[in-house]
Parts: sequence; C-alpha cells; structure tokens
Amino acid sequence: MWGGGAVSDEDRLDRAETGKVLRRSVEFVEPYRRWVWLAVVFVTLSTLCTVAGPLLVKFAIDRGLSKGSATALNAAVIAYCVVVAINYIVGRQQYLAINTAGEGFLRDLRVRVFDRLQAQSMAFYDRNKAGVLVSRMTADIESMGELIQWGLLQFVSAALLLVFTIIVLLVLSWELTLVVLLVMPIIVVASIRFQRQSNRAYLDVREKVGQNLSTLQEGITGVRVIQAYHRQGEQMRRFNGSNRALYDAHLHTVRISVWYFGLVEFVGIFAIAIVVGVGGWLSHQGSIDVGTVAAFVLLIGNLFEPVQMLSQLYNTVQSAAASLHKLYGLIDAEPDVAEHPHPVPLPQRGALVAHDLSFRYDGAERHALQHLTLSVAPGERLALVGPTGAGKSTVAKLLSRLYDPTDGRVTYGDVDLRLASMASLRERVVVVPQEGFLFGGTIMENVRVARPSATDDEVATSLERIGALDRFLEFPEGLHTEVRKRGSRLSAGERQLISLARAALVDPAVLVLDEATSNLDPGTEAVVEHALESLMEGRTVIVVAHRLSTVRRADRIAVIDHAKLAELGTHDELVALGGKYAALASAWERSQPTAN
Repeated sequence: MWGGGAVSDEDRLDRAETGKVLRRSVEFVEPYRRWVWLAVVFVTLSTLCTVAGPLLVKFAIDRGLSKGSATALNAAVIAYCVVVAINYIVGRQQYLAINTAGEGFLRDLRVRVFDRLQAQSMAFYDRNKAGVLVSRMTADIESMGELIQWGLLQFVSAALLLVFTIIVLLVLSWELTLVVLLVMPIIVVASIRFQRQSNRAYLDVREKVGQNLSTLQEGITGVRVIQAYHRQGEQMRRFNGSNRALYDAHLHTVRISVWYFGLVEFVGIFAIAIVVGVGGWLSHQGSIDVGTVAAFVLLIGNLFEPVQMLSQLYNTVQSAAASLHKLYGLIDAEPDVAEHPHPVPLPQRGALVAHDLSFRYDGAERHALQHLTLSVAPGERLALVGPTGAGKSTVAKLLSRLYDPTDGRVTYGDVDLRLASMASLRERVVVVPQEGFLFGGTIMENVRVARPSATDDEVATSLERIGALDRFLEFPEGLHTEVRKRGSRLSAGERQLISLARAALVDPAVLVLDEATSNLDPGTEAVVEHALESLMEGRTVIVVAHRLSTVRRADRIAVIDHAKLAELGTHDELVALGGKYAALASAWERSQPTAN
C-alpha cells in the first residue's frame, strides 16, 4: 500500500506549480466548503480524543490509584469510555464528511475534463493519443481517489496528532519531552530515506509489472506465430526473465519495509525504556508523578506514528498533485477550432470557396496543403483524387472546418467559416467518415445522434430516404435493435448506412464524404452506393475517393498532388489532358478484373 502513490521525477511539481494546483483545487472545492469545514472539525475532535486517553490514564493513576480514591478512578473510567464513544462517532462522521466533499470534487472534475475533451478539435487528438487521455480520466482520477478516500484524512490527522502530542508532552514535563525528542531525529532521517527509497522501488515495480504484462500479452496474442515457428521455448525464457525481474523488484520493496518498520519499532521501544528510566528517576526525586510517566509511555506512540504516516503519505500527495496538474492542463487547453465570440449563422445555400489555403499539421515540418484556391458551386459534385498522402483528406477537413487553415480562409455563401456559429456550420456541412462509428444503444438512438430532438418518425424517414428502412425493419426488434459495442452486431455496410442516415436526418446543404465506401466488399458497396446517390441528390458534394466509378459521377475532379492543386476539370477534360489524372484513371482501369 505504501507505494501506491509513487511519482517520477518528471511528474514531481516544484513549489510554484504546487501552489498553482492548490489554488485551483480550492476553487473546485468551494461548493463543498461546508463539508470540508465539518471534516476539519471532526478530525480535530478525533485527535483531541486520542490525546485525551493518556491524560485520563494519568488522572486515574495520580488521583485514583495513588491516593486510593475510588471516586476519581470511577470518574476516569467513565470519562475514558465517553471519550472512546465520542471518538468512534466522530471518526465515522469525519470519514463521511471528507468523502462527500472529495467524491463531489472528483465528480465535478470528471465532468469538467470530459466537457473540455468534447470541445477540442481534431488537431488536439492528433497531438494527444487516445490512450493517454483515457489514462487521465482513469489512472489520474484513481490517484486522486486514493488520496481522498483515506490519504487526506490521515495526512491531516497525523499532522494534528503530532502537534497536539508535542504540546501535551511539554505541558506535562519539559524534561521528559527533551529526552523523547532526542530520538526523534533518528525517526525523521529514517522516514525521509524510506520515502525516497520506497518511491524509487515502487516505480521499479510498476515498470517491471508493465514489462511482464507486455511479455504475457505477446505470448498470448502471438501464439499462432510462436507455434508456427516453434518458439515456445524462447517465449518461455523471455517470460521467466521478466517474471524474475518482477519478483526481485517486489522483494526489494519488502527489504525496504523491513529495515524501516523494524527501526521504527526498535526506536519506539528504546524511547519507552528511556522514558521509564528517566521518568522513574524524576518521579523518585519528586519532580513528576507516576501518572505522568505512564502518560508519556502511551503518548510516545502518538509522537512516532504521525511521522511514519506522513512519510508514507508524502508520495501519495505528490502523485495526486501531479495528476491534478495534468487534469488542469486538459481543462485549460483552448480548442484550436473554437466558435467566434460573436458568431453569425450561415446562409441556407451558397458556394463553398477555399481562398489561397495553406495548412500544416502540428509538429510537421512540411505543409500538408499549399496555396489552394477552389470554388464549389451550390449543388455541384466535386471529387478529390490523388496519391496517398497528397492532401485530399486535408482539403475535405478544411472545407468542413474540422481544422482551421494556417493561412487563407474558407467561405460559405461569402461568410468566413471561422465567423459562423458551430450549430449552423454543422447543419449546413456534414461529414460522413470512412467508417461509421456506432455508440452503444439501438439503431434509432444511433441515427438520432445527428439530431437528438428528432422524433421516431423523422428517424424512420431519414432511413427511408436512403432506402435502408426496410433492411433494418427486417430485424426482430426493428429500429430498436441493440447494435452492441461499436456496432458489432451489424455488418460494415449496415454501420455505414446508419452513418448516412444521420446525414439525411440533418439534411445538410453540403455533404463531405471521406472515402465512405473504401472499406466495403463489392456487394455491400452497391447497397451503400445506392443510399449515397439518394443522399447526394440536390446537395453540394465533396467526395474523397479512390474508385473510378465514384469519380466519374462527379461534375468536376480536383487532383491533389504534393500538397497542391495539380489539375481541375471534368473526367473527359482531364483524361484528354494526359496528365496526373489520366495516369490515375488508366491505373484504375487496369486494376479492374477482366471478364473471361
């Protein structure tokens, strides 16, 4: 448990960063201020009860046993029972209060982070891997949860217990307090060393766990290759090596724990022996009472235990602070494609025009697109073709404002897309991705993603418009059929039909198709092609395609090559030109199967 909050050197925050994280956290905790103060009060009361126990024992010895007073002894016993009962009740309440505030804080944090992630543009997801973002919402939140559930409470309690105990010891006997404090440097130095060693040891364990799991996963997922080449022995050797390294790493943590906790126990016993010896001598001299010596013996545990606890919790607090720093970084990230402060609605129809567009992806050395000027008239079909990596998809993304250009601008109906409201933009321009992504739920719910306010009849109409309604009504549960995770219950073509139905439900003026049929078999593609034809009717269409059949149906063809617009014209014009498109069309023709 002590290693659960290990933090690497690169994640460790400096003083300025820690202060910034604390200030931000105070803002988040503000709605739960009442619960925080209740927790502080309850922790303080619980700590006072813990310190009161040894004082009541002192009272029982000095006023009851030493003087033979049954009344004083009974009063001490009753008071001790009352203190224990209060401590029990307060302990439950402090746990409830701190978890109410803490879990509320985590809930709000999750919502804020997820809301910000949903607002980010495609460029943000190019820079950040999905696995890292999921880790922020899981591992980093879990790190915070560990601190809130038990660490924060124990951290505050240990600090208060240390302070209160030292004050009580000084009040009881400054001489004995000095004797006890003589051994404290040993505990402090040992705790600092333990904190550093345990942090490094746990980081090593975490790394070895990852290596062991990686070897295990490779051995399972690659079992066909392993058996095909008779590599079982080599894989077993690798797994034994990683497993042995994990075993050694765990044993190293055990050795660290053994020396530290053994030393703490020895120093505690040694301190008690000194207190009994020196306290007995002072009592014999008449400087202190026997009850004071007994109280010191009981309070020594309250003195050493907090130092030990603070040492173990230090890494947990550091890890939580590092996690918060990363999460606040996500919350503060400004979207690359943001809505204008004073947006304007786009007109119902208009020409989609690219004005001298240039674009470069983050971190890329070369431009993905340079000086593109292109106009697509209302109702026109434009095909984007070219070799892989030439910039076709980049053009489609810029024209639909999934990205903003580095230079130049895109207008629709003479309105710059950067000035348009996001609502009107997504109503006018709809992108049909290469693979239709489905969410958990029914067919109807997945179509309704495009317009949540749509009625059941409107959803059915959108499916009927593309000729897919009867296909889905044949399912036993019709449009209420569960698609399962990522649409695994449906075929690739059926998933694509749902994606097209979403576009039909929005009824956009401009349709952008990013290789929408490139992953389908010929039979399924014919069904989707029919749906596409129905959907494209009467709309401006921009299609990124690799199929000659799709390109031929376009009014004009734009050839993108080496990040530039190389050719523009109709199929016949470009074939007659004998340039890049003619070469592509010839290659497509040769790739078609010949009839016997």
